[in-house]
Amino acid sequence: MSDKVSLAAKAPSDTQGNTRRRKSWLGREMRHFRNNKELFLLSLPGILYKLIFAYIPMVGVIIAFKNYRYDLGIFGSKWVGFDNFRYLFSTDTAWRITRNTVLYNVAYILVTLVAALLLAVLLNEVKAKWSRFYQTALFLPHFLSWVLVGYIAYAFLNHADGFINRTLMAMGFDPVSWYQNAGAWPFILVIVHLWKVIGFNTLIYFAGIMGINSEYYEAAKIDGATKSQMALKITIPLLSPLIVILLILSIGSMFRGDFGLHYFIPNNSGFLYGSTDIIDTYVYRALREVGNVGMSAATGLYQSIVGLILVLSANAIVKKINPDHSLW
Repeated sequence: MSDKVSLAAKAPSDTQGNTRRRKSWLGREMRHFRNNKELFLLSLPGILYKLIFAYIPMVGVIIAFKNYRYDLGIFGSKWVGFDNFRYLFSTDTAWRITRNTVLYNVAYILVTLVAALLLAVLLNEVKAKWSRFYQTALFLPHFLSWVLVGYIAYAFLNHADGFINRTLMAMGFDPVSWYQNAGAWPFILVIVHLWKVIGFNTLIYFAGIMGINSEYYEAAKIDGATKSQMALKITIPLLSPLIVILLILSIGSMFRGDFGLHYFIPNNSGFLYGSTDIIDTYVYRALREVGNVGMSAATGLYQSIVGLILVLSANAIVKKINPDHSLW
């Protein structure tokens, strides 16, 4: 009986303690907001953008589980469960487009990583007056649309009067029908992708190099280290946290291909579907030809879930190896 009385007497004090802790936490957060209100206001446009274009549209995820009809709308269409997912994976091309998507992304990630690191190290050795010029030249393709890049690629690859074929004929070789030669396109797409994105990735690594303390390099010079030794022993190890973070984020997009690259550069040639088709381009054509909105939504949801799992898995592996390099 005495224990029950003591517990009853103790309960209000516990409740009061929880209330005080909540008020204390709320007070700290309000003070933090008042002290940094300018920063919160600056971040407001980005938050609104994400809210309007990323989070609110997530209501449409339910289309993946419905036989969507335009006249009935999202909420009026009939539920079909996982039929849209079964339709996607039961097609004859499911394995091919999944394989292409993953292998292309692996190639893009590895080639871009090596090339961007190499160029960033080289830019660090260029004199200041030329560094800006090279940065601008590398970064310029990043702002070009894939439609425009597709026309540039066509000017090089056109069978009749493309630059490459004219060069081959001038050297005595026969012209190549590039838009019918599926075997060459994995290399073409990797080169075009590298040309367009190399500047952005290089500047990220170059900014990381700029943040490295110059005393490390001065000490290495005194010890007689060469440029390559300093790059391998100082630059790359100190850039490893940045490299790992970018790799983790890239792994999350492993099942999401670059639609513009794979649609506009091959000029949507049917001869090249076997080697250039990815999940995104296949679903786009299916949506145009069949109008299956539910399958398109199911594909997007599938890509997002797999991407989330890959990011979480990659981060967990990195955290186990080196917690300082993980995202969280």
